[in-house]
Amino acid sequence: MTDPYIDPDDYSDISENEVSATQLLEVPLSLCGERLDAALAKLLPDYSRSRLTQWVKDGLVKVDGQVVAPKTKMLGGEKLEVTLQLTNEEMAFQPEPMDLPIVFEDDHILVINKPAGLVVHPASGNWSGTLLNGLLHHCPSLANVPRAGIVHRLDKDTSGLMVVAKTVPAQTELVRQMQARTVKRVYRAIADGVVPFDGTIEGH
Repeated sequence: MTDPYIDPDDYSDISENEVSATQLLEVPLSLCGERLDAALAKLLPDYSRSRLTQWVKDGLVKVDGQVVAPKTKMLGGEKLEVTLQLTNEEMAFQPEPMDLPIVFEDDHILVINKPAGLVVHPASGNWSGTLLNGLLHHCPSLANVPRAGIVHRLDKDTSGLMVVAKTVPAQTELVRQMQARTVKRVYRAIADGVVPFDGTIEGH
């Protein structure tokens, strides 16, 4: 059984192949005098400035239909066509209607009784239909919380209660508690067949 605590590097199985999506923007007059790369950083805050600058250099950003340099000054009113180069993971973070078995919810957390067969987080082979997709539909504000508030996970075929943070402070505190192991997790397994010994299985 997978340790349910999500380590920051626990997604090495996620494909980094990129897919494209086009976004149309208009430069507001308030950004008059700004460089293109600086204006993009304010219009698309979800992406780093270095990443946006590279897209401009790669010809993936057009200003009024033309490819220009990152340092090009904006006057305001320009039409931008940005070809976003997104990873499969980024594309997978989309809300999907789902009947979530919620057993508790308040302003800070919610508790899900995850059924067996439900994948928790998008990954290779499961880019949709995951718990994360259902959470984003149930609570759109989770788009502003890393990993949609998920702080621990269960394997696809494992059922059980999962705590989800609805705010960044709540997520930070839950992760702290899990790292400190002040949260107790109890697992129950069913053996199919005859277990040839008596005893207790203990693990972390």
